[in-house]
Amino acid sequence: MEWNVKGHEWAAQLLQQHIISGQVRHAYLFSGPPGVGRRTLALRFAQAINCTQPPAPGMPCGTCRMCTHLARMQQTDMSIVQAEEDGTTIKVDQVRELQHSLSLTPYEAKYRTAFLLNFQDATESAQNALLKTLEEAPTQVILFLTADAADNLLETIVSRCEVLRLRPMAIQNLENILQSDFSLPSDKAHHLAHLSGGRPGYALALHEDPDLLAQRQQWTEEMLTLLGSNRRERFTYAYLFSPKAKKKQIEKPEQRRIFQTWLSLWRDVMLTASGADLPVVNLDHEAHIRHLADELGWEDASRHTAALENTLDLLERNANRQLLTEVLLLDWPRVTLS
Repeated sequence: MEWNVKGHEWAAQLLQQHIISGQVRHAYLFSGPPGVGRRTLALRFAQAINCTQPPAPGMPCGTCRMCTHLARMQQTDMSIVQAEEDGTTIKVDQVRELQHSLSLTPYEAKYRTAFLLNFQDATESAQNALLKTLEEAPTQVILFLTADAADNLLETIVSRCEVLRLRPMAIQNLENILQSDFSLPSDKAHHLAHLSGGRPGYALALHEDPDLLAQRQQWTEEMLTLLGSNRRERFTYAYLFSPKAKKKQIEKPEQRRIFQTWLSLWRDVMLTASGADLPVVNLDHEAHIRHLADELGWEDASRHTAALENTLDLLERNANRQLLTEVLLLDWPRVTLS
């Protein structure tokens, strides 16, 4: 079995060399946007380290009991730490519980492995609690951290990890892979490669879950509708993020996904307005994107893109969600789109 981490062959070669040379680090940080392949690469590494029947040095077989259990994230010597619910944090008690399990000798694997997923969601106290383990990790323990960006973790955490920064692959390359490896029709592969921005995991998630694709389309259409709406209509929409909305309330995790979808559209407008020869993400709204780019120009499009990025940052800092949305929407221009 090859590592099979499309677009990250350089990282697989680096990690394989660590195994072959006997220079495996005690902690690795895989950073990059969701769906880019952070967890997949970490799992392949864990398989390669612990495989009982490696076909070649640093290469997992993918079929032995160890490889299959790790692939399912159900191996006895494997610990997983992540937020208990979407939109919540990783707490210090979870890290302390992990530290206890890591003190135990591996039961059947060569290494006891710990996966700390989306560790940017960890509280500062939880990150500080992990420092002791990073500084004094047992010899048969390897930690795998994933995060959207190294900058969102404490510098003391990052400095104690081997950092691999993963990037989306070229749109055309992903389109080819979706056709050749997953037998997607060319038109669907073309659409999903663009919509995912070159992130294979996200492209496959959109393919496998039609509801996810439909939801994203709905959020995009809501944004375009809001651009043509008056102040009262925008206030009404922002009210959906208020606790007073009760059963109709949009919870924080969904609000984050809505804003991320809107951000992809604003970035398309900004790039189109700049005249850059780069592919847009939202191909099915290319006419609307061109219209907005012509109407607003690069400077305004850049300002609205930056404002939404800042809003997402404030959302993570637990600012008032309704107020954030009101400020964001009231600053948007009123543009009629056919």
